[in-house]
Amino acid sequence: MDNRPIGFFDSGLGGLTCIPYLMRELPEEKIIYFGDTARTPYGSKATRTIRSFSMEIADFLVKSDVKMIVIACNTVSATCVYDLQQKFPQTPIIGIIEPTARYVGTYRGVKDKVGVIGTKVTITSHAYKDMIHMYNEKLDIVETPCPAFVPLIEEGIIDNEIMDLTIKYYMDSFVNDNDLDAIVLGCTHYPLIKKNIERLYPHLDIINPSDIVVGRIREVLDDRDGFASGSDFTNVFYASDLSENFINMIDKIFKEEETKVKFLNFDLEREISR
Repeated sequence: MDNRPIGFFDSGLGGLTCIPYLMRELPEEKIIYFGDTARTPYGSKATRTIRSFSMEIADFLVKSDVKMIVIACNTVSATCVYDLQQKFPQTPIIGIIEPTARYVGTYRGVKDKVGVIGTKVTITSHAYKDMIHMYNEKLDIVETPCPAFVPLIEEGIIDNEIMDLTIKYYMDSFVNDNDLDAIVLGCTHYPLIKKNIERLYPHLDIINPSDIVVGRIREVLDDRDGFASGSDFTNVFYASDLSENFINMIDKIFKEEETKVKFLNFDLEREISR
C-alpha cells in the first residue's frame, strides 16, 4: 500500500483529460497535476527546450513525494521519456504513447488503416508509428500534424464553428484520402474535441490515449504493491499560469466527478477555492 499521490504533468490543461478515467477506475488514488500553461504549447518548440521544461516539472513532482509520474503529454512522451527515466530512476515514470501503441498494435486488424493526429513534434518524431509497428509491423499507419488545435482548446474555443472548421481543414483530406478506419488522438488536449470529431466523422473509431494509459498505471501500481487505500489527500492542480480558462476547463472536465481539489499558481502559491 502506498498512499502518496500520483504525479501527472502536461504542457497545459490537456493532460487533465486522463484524470477522470483514473478517478473512475482507481478511485482511491490521489493526484498532483502540473500544467505548464505559461509556456504552452510545447508542440512547436525545440526538443532541448521541451526536455528542459520537462526536467524542471519532473523535479518538482519528485520533490513533492509522488509515487509515480505520468507524462500526460504526447509531445514530451515522444521526445524525452527515456531521459526523464534516467534522471529520476527512483520514481517510476511512464509516457502515454507506449500503452496506446501496444493497444493499437494488439487490437487493430491488419487490414485497418489507422491515422494519428498530434502536434508537429509528436508527428515528426514518428513515435506512434514506430512503436505501433513494434507490436504489429503490418498495420498501415498514417500521420498528420494539427498544430492549431492546442491553442484553440487552451482558449476554450471548442463547441463552436471555428473549431469545426479547423478540424475539417486538417482532417477532411487526411481521413478521406487515406480511407481511415480509426484515428488516434495523439495529444491529450484532443479528447476535449472528441465529440466534434465523432460528429464530423461518425464512421471513425476514435482511440483515446487518455483512457488507455490508466491500464498502464494500474500495472505499475500492481507490480510495486503501490495501490492507495483510505487516503484523505486533497487533489492538487498546479498551473504555471493559473488562468480563468484553466479553472473553467477543470470544471468542464470534472463536472461528473465528485472530488476535492485545490488550485495553486506554481509561482505565487496562491490558493483558489473551487
